[in-house]
Amino acid sequence: MTSRTPLPPIVTAGWGDIDTTATLIADAFYDLPAAAWLVPEPDQRSSALRGQFKVLIEHALFYGHVDLLDDRSAVAVWFHHLGPTIPPYNYDQRLHAACGNHVNRFRHLDTLFDTHHPAEPHHHLGLLAVAPAAQGTGRGTALLTHHHRYLDQVDIPAYLEASSPRSRDLYSRHGYHPRRVFTLPDNTPFWPMWRHPTTPSTHIPQPPGPRSRRVP
Repeated sequence: MTSRTPLPPIVTAGWGDIDTTATLIADAFYDLPAAAWLVPEPDQRSSALRGQFKVLIEHALFYGHVDLLDDRSAVAVWFHHLGPTIPPYNYDQRLHAACGNHVNRFRHLDTLFDTHHPAEPHHHLGLLAVAPAAQGTGRGTALLTHHHRYLDQVDIPAYLEASSPRSRDLYSRHGYHPRRVFTLPDNTPFWPMWRHPTTPSTHIPQPPGPRSRRVP
């Protein structure tokens, strides 16, 4: 029996990674039922998804962080909800430019997410994606474990919305507990999930990666 090839190191994404990571997430999410509802036309789906993800990734670079495997095969986009939050800069106009005729479907999904989002302080896993060719190789687990280690040290919960039974089961194995399911108009489900930190500590290390702030 041969051992599994070691995974590439995890790095903190920067501005130069926005396009690459948006494409990675769009490719990973393309076949999900939620993506098909958002953009029913297959030939338009990748472009619309990629455009919205670029906005979200940029926002995470200001108000969270993005963990990325060094070979750009998997990414986790985290938002730090530890106090009052603001939407991405010029979001409505940029969403319309990215999604065109499908913008109202994206707005509907945003409203669902906002309605079910918990008020308690937490880190929000907005997006976790593994390139289709690399799925099932432990990359998602590596990214989750990496940031959970920090969250446990500083006693911060985590929250996410799982978009498939497969991802729901993955998150369950990592200590996430489901909350009340909500659905899109075509009954496609999302599973809100919450993770309590497991090893709180009074010592607070530096968060992973640099923290940028928006310049007015």
